[in-house]
Amino acid sequence: MNKNSRNFYLYFVIIIGLLLFTVWIGTLRVQGSGYTKGEFEAQLKNGEVAMVNICPNKETPTGSLEITLKSGEEKILYVTDTMEAESLVRGYGLDPTVENVPEESWFLNSVFPVLLVTIVCVFFFVMMNSQNAAGSGGGKMMNFGKSRAKLSIGDNKITLNEVAGLKEEKEELEEIVEFLKEPGKFTKVGARIPKGVLLEGAPGTGKTLLAKAIAGEANVPFFSISGSDFVEMFVGVGASRVRDMFAEAKRHAPCIIFIDEIDAVARRRGTGMGGGHDEREQTLNQLLVEMDGFGINEGIIVMAATNRVDILDPAILRPGRFDRKISVARPDVGGRQDILNVHAKNKPLADDVDLEQIAQTTAGFTGADLENLLNEAAINAAMDKRVFVKQEDIKKAFIKVGIGSEKKSRVISDKEKKITAYHEAGHAILFHVLPNVGPVYTVSIIPTGLGAAGYTMPLPEKDEMFTTKSEMKEDIMVSLGGRIAEEIIFDDITTGAYSDIKKATQKARSMVTRYGMSENIGIINYDNDDDEVFIGRDLAHAKSHSESISGEIDREVKSIIDECYRKAKEIILEHEKVLHSCAELLLKKEKIGRVEFEALFDRDYSQPDCTI
Repeated sequence: MNKNSRNFYLYFVIIIGLLLFTVWIGTLRVQGSGYTKGEFEAQLKNGEVAMVNICPNKETPTGSLEITLKSGEEKILYVTDTMEAESLVRGYGLDPTVENVPEESWFLNSVFPVLLVTIVCVFFFVMMNSQNAAGSGGGKMMNFGKSRAKLSIGDNKITLNEVAGLKEEKEELEEIVEFLKEPGKFTKVGARIPKGVLLEGAPGTGKTLLAKAIAGEANVPFFSISGSDFVEMFVGVGASRVRDMFAEAKRHAPCIIFIDEIDAVARRRGTGMGGGHDEREQTLNQLLVEMDGFGINEGIIVMAATNRVDILDPAILRPGRFDRKISVARPDVGGRQDILNVHAKNKPLADDVDLEQIAQTTAGFTGADLENLLNEAAINAAMDKRVFVKQEDIKKAFIKVGIGSEKKSRVISDKEKKITAYHEAGHAILFHVLPNVGPVYTVSIIPTGLGAAGYTMPLPEKDEMFTTKSEMKEDIMVSLGGRIAEEIIFDDITTGAYSDIKKATQKARSMVTRYGMSENIGIINYDNDDDEVFIGRDLAHAKSHSESISGEIDREVKSIIDECYRKAKEIILEHEKVLHSCAELLLKKEKIGRVEFEALFDRDYSQPDCTI
């Protein structure tokens, strides 16, 4: 609400308050205090009454008597017949004064209602005009069909030099910048600049940041909007907003339109339960026409970002609309180090902080994850009342981001602690022994905020583009290590391995149905599209295989799980002394690091008095 609107509201409330106060004063009457006709007659007989003023009402003969006693006290008596009351007073030798019957107030009965209605009408008329004149932003009265895109002209100071870890992606987008700066260089050779660029990648990889950098680099008007801003409860509003946005963009060409989370409005058509004439599809149809229809949008480049490119409508992905699809991947080790250097600029670091080592141990982290990691480390430093960040702060943040906050105050019985210690020791041994997983970074039996009684965190030291069959089997073996350790030591099992079993089963099923890693099933994809998000397509989705194949898949999954379970159990039994030593050390210290854990394998267990 702007200043003029607030002032108008204030004036309106003051005027209404004054009018109501005037009405209240005009109708105010002094209330009686239980004074009765019998008391009045008794005071007349005793000669206590000095003067009586008779005030008849409009509804005669009723009225009131204003009585003044000789003591100076004033009384009011409401009567049903003023003429009878006048005779009574005169009978006792008093000469009362009789007022005229009050006339109706022409102001209250005629002027005030008209004035009140006029003020209310003028108020709403002025408010509607002021809101409509305020611009075409969202939320304004009667402006549902206006675009909600935010226009930035010269406000964006971000450039491609400030975007780290996305070298190849920046190179592809630099052509867009060149065209916006020098379009003649391309048109001379008959080249057409891409009308649309789709940035696709996991959340937090920097898609929106890239779009901002392109706008800042080219120094052109930049319209930004979210896909959800198009769709409203009112039919036709989304399509109207699309038309208004492109009309505004034509007035500022050359320019960039950036649609964040475009999957909210550009989902595949014909996938709902009902017909195809819903609000989202109308909006998408209008967007398709504006991007590449009969109209010409010279100098307008549409950029969009999504992490669900698989659910977008094919019509919007074709050349002529989104000519380029740029995959914004998770950064490699070099990219992570560049990103860490950017986010560490405004953070004072201690001498022991090694950003290169942090980059090596954060495989799979996105740019947003790395920024959050350093921010959590800075928070840890501030909580310790330090003005610099140490390596220990980053280690604590790494555990907090990867596993969750540790709940050291949670009360756990000695029995549960012992079970957890052996469970985590089983995981850790397999991480250390198997060649394609690990090594171990931290082993802990401190409960975390994610509901786990403990955790074993590996330390991936390299980035891998794909996973081999042996690596997947080793992952399954590691997942089953905790359950195996419980069975060996306690001759019983608990529910603590639920998530491990679920993870192992999903990986084994993917090996069989998705990756063709089963000898009996063969190199055939039997995946049933578990990621399908459209209920309409899901109901009509036929299974890609027969019931007999389903049985074969189940048997093959069980075979893989059984094989991994057997091999993992053999390894843990082979290192049973390390299992006991690790569990005892965990019960003593609650958390151990890589050096302490690996030292357990170098100990000489042949000595009978060997203790921790």
